[in-house]
This record gives sequence, C-alpha cells and structure tokens, in this order.
Amino acid sequence: MSVQERKQRERADRERLIVATARELAEQQGWDAVTTRRLAERIEYSQPVLYSHFSGKREIIGAVALEGAAEMAVALRAATSAATGPRARVTALARAYLDYAERNPAVYDAMFQLDGGLAFAQEETPEPLKDAFAALLESLAEVAGAGVDPGLFTETFWAALHGLATLTRARRLPPEDTERRVDLLVTRLSAA
Repeated sequence: MSVQERKQRERADRERLIVATARELAEQQGWDAVTTRRLAERIEYSQPVLYSHFSGKREIIGAVALEGAAEMAVALRAATSAATGPRARVTALARAYLDYAERNPAVYDAMFQLDGGLAFAQEETPEPLKDAFAALLESLAEVAGAGVDPGLFTETFWAALHGLATLTRARRLPPEDTERRVDLLVTRLSAA
C-alpha cells in the first residue's frame, strides 16, 4: 500500500469516527450536545482536524443524515421484500419507517428536522436521499391508484408517516394507537 493510499484510508477512518461519534452523542444527549469541541475531545483529535473533514456542525449533521438515509432504505427494502401482496408491502413499509424513526430519533432529526445543508427533491439531491425516496416509491407506486402520479402519492404518504413519527415521539399522539393509525393510513390512503 502506498503512503497516499494509507493517508486516504486513515482520513476516511477519521471521518467515519467523527460521524459515528456525533451520532452516538446526539442519540445519548441530543443534538445540542454535539459541538466540535466535544467531538474533538471524544475522538481525541484537535478541532482543526475536525474542520479538515467538516466545515462545522451543519455538515456533520448532513453526513449523519446521509448515513441514516442509506440505513432507512435498506430497512424499508428488507421489510417490504418479506411481504406478499401490495397491501402487505405498504403495511410493512409503514411499520419499518416508523420503527426506524423511533429507534434512531437523533438520526431521524438529522434527516428531516435539522439543517444538514442537503438538497431534497432537486437535481443535486445526494444519492442516499434519492435512494431512500426510491425505497418508498417502489412499494407505493403500485397502490397509488389510476390517474395518480406515483411520485406525488409517495410524497403524500411519506408526509403522513413523518407526521405520525414526529407527533408520536412528541407525545402528541398516544403510541398505543400506532398500529391502528398504520392500518387507517394503509386502508384509506392507498388503493391497495
């Protein structure tokens, strides 16, 4: 291995460490606890080293969001691949989405609540975000209904899932009724 390759590998390892540490700190104490100073202390590098990878917290949030989007896409596809029939796939998709949001609240916030400097629904949208949307679209397009734009339907269904996730987490909706809400959403919103 050349010196250049080793340096590139070490840089990539440091970047993964920064993102993993930010994510862990955010999940434990919230995003307000994630500062470049605290990250530098935790990973035992100086703040200038952090800034050589990320321009600041916003970019770190964006990196966590991209990692989360990739994980969510995998989780959604895994859940829907095990289901048979359109309705079962949509139900599995909704449950997997809500489960991911519940198990990873800080990552979910990085993806959809905080400013990570990422473009959504645009040409320059990063691939992990496009892929997470595609994971939704793959199951929802088949139940959108005649004459309904599958992309628009997916956006609407996603908005409903996001509302359920954030309102339940904020205790604005009782969590014990989540399954009934998923059933209503699947039954009433989709043509499945």
